[in-house]
Amino acid sequence: MAEEHLDVLTKSGHKTGISKPRGDVHRDGDYHRAVHMWIFAENTQQLLLQRRADCKDSWPGLWDISSAGHISAGDSSLVTARRELQEELGIVLPKDAFEMIFIFLQECVINDGKYINNEFNDVYFVTTLDPIPLEAFSLQESEVSAVKYISYGEYRSLLAKEDPDYVPYDVNGQYGRLFDIIEQRYKENTVARSLALQKQLRRYASVSLNAELTGVTDADREALVLLVKAATIMDEIFNLQVWYSNPVLRDWLEEHGDASELDKLKWMYYVINKSPWSCLDEDEAFLTTADSAIKLLPEATQQVTGWKGLEYRAAFPMLKPPGANFYPPDMDKKEFELWKDSLTKDKQDATGFFNVIKRHSEFGLELFLSNDRADVTNHFVDSTHDLCIVPFSQEYKPFLKKAAELLCKAGDLTSSSSLKRLLHSKANAFLSNDYYDSDIAWMELDSKLDVTIGPYETYEDALFGYKATFEAFIGVRDDKATAQLKLFGDNLRILEQNLPMDSIYKSEDVIAAPIRVIQLLYNAGDVKGPQTVAFNLPNDERIVNDRGTSMVMLKNVSEAKFKHILQPISDVCITKEQRELVDFESFFTHTICHECCHGIGPHTITLPNGQKSTVRLELQELHSALEEAKADIVGLWALRFLICQDLLSKSLLKSMYISFLAGCFRSVRFGLQEAHGKGQALQFNWLYDKGAFILHSDKTFSVDFSRVEGAVESLSREILTIQAKGDKEAANLLLQKYGKMTQPLKIALQKLEKIQVPVDIAPIFPIANKILE
Repeated sequence: MAEEHLDVLTKSGHKTGISKPRGDVHRDGDYHRAVHMWIFAENTQQLLLQRRADCKDSWPGLWDISSAGHISAGDSSLVTARRELQEELGIVLPKDAFEMIFIFLQECVINDGKYINNEFNDVYFVTTLDPIPLEAFSLQESEVSAVKYISYGEYRSLLAKEDPDYVPYDVNGQYGRLFDIIEQRYKENTVARSLALQKQLRRYASVSLNAELTGVTDADREALVLLVKAATIMDEIFNLQVWYSNPVLRDWLEEHGDASELDKLKWMYYVINKSPWSCLDEDEAFLTTADSAIKLLPEATQQVTGWKGLEYRAAFPMLKPPGANFYPPDMDKKEFELWKDSLTKDKQDATGFFNVIKRHSEFGLELFLSNDRADVTNHFVDSTHDLCIVPFSQEYKPFLKKAAELLCKAGDLTSSSSLKRLLHSKANAFLSNDYYDSDIAWMELDSKLDVTIGPYETYEDALFGYKATFEAFIGVRDDKATAQLKLFGDNLRILEQNLPMDSIYKSEDVIAAPIRVIQLLYNAGDVKGPQTVAFNLPNDERIVNDRGTSMVMLKNVSEAKFKHILQPISDVCITKEQRELVDFESFFTHTICHECCHGIGPHTITLPNGQKSTVRLELQELHSALEEAKADIVGLWALRFLICQDLLSKSLLKSMYISFLAGCFRSVRFGLQEAHGKGQALQFNWLYDKGAFILHSDKTFSVDFSRVEGAVESLSREILTIQAKGDKEAANLLLQKYGKMTQPLKIALQKLEKIQVPVDIAPIFPIANKILE
């Protein structure tokens, strides 16, 4: 049998592109990767240990980790972990049983210098309810001679004493984190945790959002019932897009929400965040796997009389995965880039909006674990790379089929021809994965009942910013407000030609952007945490280039945010002399300009080497934050330009800058992991640095009107030029320097925390809730 080959890594853990036989790797002391799997019994607080076989070339006969193994050349971490557990212990577990808790670098020399172990270990944690009966294990004799359970406290003591019967680990070093995690997770103070969740919940003001249905035809009211039901399916898809165990976590929390006051608070805060990670706390986890769903797997091990089978907690990592559930959890950027560069016809699809990236080996492992060896062989034919593309229409087929049926029925009912066209084309898109025609139909929508549904925003993909999440917004068009805003869309071409950047980068093809103002009556899908007040879609560069974009303003959401958040912020943070100039008109008008400015500036660009690309592809994970900052700051520049052209009232000139200053404190409170928050920090710090914003001795702020125009224009030029050049290095430097929490921002946020001004709103939708009841 050929010796196992391992990928050789650098000292920092990156692949060198070289692989060597396992024996040579340990002889030469090459850095390489392995997996550690710990099985923990929650009810007894015990860890499972295995006794290494006497024939092993390292630590023979000693007690060690539940299961471990090298990651073979070309293999992936999670697939290896699952396979090793099955081979060594006879335990077959799905991927949602494995929680990656940390990476441990082990550097040691044993066997008189003949065995050098420089190993990066991906440490996984599997939480079962009770210990697995010892007779349920099927031990691989060449690897494991016995297994036993031991309390984690006793095991830590034995390691600390360097007991000779146990493989040594430094519990005061990196590996001590294993015991710290268990300790924190299971020795929590219920009262303190309830108080913490109450404090987190208080940051959201619960607001009822109603929409006047006068003017909506009876036919459209019938269609509305089906549309709200279709929107709830966007929630189901989005839950799955966030993380693969997120749907079962959601169902579990809802089911147990009445069990105790703490369980009720967990569920309430989950509903806002739609995941175990808190949007307003830099995505810090407010739940752990110990809070998650319990699943029963009778077939996971050998059957034992009188034992119903293995029960485990559906796991999720404490650190929010940057790639969400769009990519394999153990895939890094380099692996993706190497695979993408190897593609010929599918290269564009790899970075496309409407698919997920999977592993061939994961499909193969499922077949392997089910003992279908023939199908495993067939699956790997012609597969030179492990990654592959799966379209949304296939990945979310059961959900999209159901949503498409509802949209078709709603389309048949509606009295609006343009809404009928949108709903039928969107239903087709859900099944075909081609969204072009449905997005054009959305842009041309002219209906009292306004609907946005489908995959659009890419914020959840923090790895690259490529993949779109599903969302839905249903509202009633405000005809009067919509008519008043026509001038913004009509002047986009003029704004483009006057942008503060070199003319070589300006587009001749900017198209007037239609703007619709709606009163929101329901939203779903990717609408977690802070609520949007507007959106500019689609993001698909093909449509942006061909047809431009369209904007939807959510007026009742804007009004609620101004009343409950911006007004109280200005009362505390803005100087008395300028405070009275903060008004809803300037706040709402800047929001409109922000959305308009998503449609101008660089989108499709020419790189220095002459190659065509897009800003999104070049800036990758930095694109969202920089694009939000661009829309904001160029929106401020555009307002002044339109005022100077006598297209807007001069009364806005001062109020827009002061309202913008107050708005900075509002958005930064979303957290700097969030694109809007990071983009806003960049703008505030730039303008403060240039003397446009002033901090006074009483800890209030004001605008220096003599400096603000120049500062706004210089930042607009900086961002637009970075985007036009597709300069990711410059984008990174700009965000590192200015997109951070500085002392002036901390002063403002501490004041707001002290008087408990809400950070955002948590909407309640009476009309939709009545439908769903």
